[in-house]
Amino acid sequence: MSRTAAGAGFLAVDSGASGLRVTVGIAGRGPSAERESSEPVRTGPRGIDPAHLLEQLLPMVRSLSVETGVTEPAAAVVGAAGFATLGDALRAELPGALARELGVRSVVLAADALTAYVGALGSHPGAVVAGGTGLIAVGTDLTGWRRADGWGHLLGDCGSGAWIGRAGLEAALRAHDGRDGGSAALRACAEEQFGPLPGLPGLPGLLYPRSDRAAVLASFAPRVAACAERDTVAAGILRMAARDIAGSAAAVCPVSGSPQVALTGGLFRMGDPLLRPLEQELAKRLPHASRVPAQGDPLHGAVRIATDLATGLLSLPSDEKMVYTVTR
Repeated sequence: MSRTAAGAGFLAVDSGASGLRVTVGIAGRGPSAERESSEPVRTGPRGIDPAHLLEQLLPMVRSLSVETGVTEPAAAVVGAAGFATLGDALRAELPGALARELGVRSVVLAADALTAYVGALGSHPGAVVAGGTGLIAVGTDLTGWRRADGWGHLLGDCGSGAWIGRAGLEAALRAHDGRDGGSAALRACAEEQFGPLPGLPGLPGLLYPRSDRAAVLASFAPRVAACAERDTVAAGILRMAARDIAGSAAAVCPVSGSPQVALTGGLFRMGDPLLRPLEQELAKRLPHASRVPAQGDPLHGAVRIATDLATGLLSLPSDEKMVYTVTR
């Protein structure tokens, strides 16, 4: 089933810190099948590596084509973590590669925060916080985009899974050293997950050489949440995370009108220990905004954009860093 026989086929991709998710479908019918990889796309001196993305993407798309019959998608949308600052190589190479390999005529490359926004709120003005291993907030009044944080686990991502996990491990090491601010409960959790903190290689030796340090840090965040009901240090970490998350949402949310605020991503599956203080902070910082559940995730957002692109109805506020469109 080709694009001429079946209408406008599309390809939608969500490339994040946890790996790659891919779906294909026919515009108006929604996605019909999905594949995923747990290997995040590499970054290097040129930013996000288009060759590594294609190495994972093409086999999944070809498998989906056999399953769905969509052999030549007319449009493709790739939402990629880090695209705003690390996307130059993708802009230069990916549209041409998708045209050669898959016959794609129209391509949108976007920050995964933008696809998260569209998945969560569609075309309504407001703010979306996308939280997982990292964290970024995106807002729009439908004339332009604003973003806050998303600077990675070394420089930002405040309130993210990696941030919470790092703070929890710091408290564990403080307890080990006998310094102020330590938590015996978090030390016990850290040793249960990672082994004895002192000795060789010890936690630093396990963590620092790894290229997936952010994900390893984030893996400890659920332990912090589990301790929060009985440990004041863990509860304090989550309150600080909530303040940072609400602050990022407030930085991007329109200041007038009736904006909506939504949360999306695995971070918010941590439940009440994080959500209770976060709801309090959002109510304090954004009293004019309505809190709504996210309609969908970043892959749903990529599907929405791809459907609009395939049918000629794409209308997004322009931003050269956040979204890049090529039509052949």
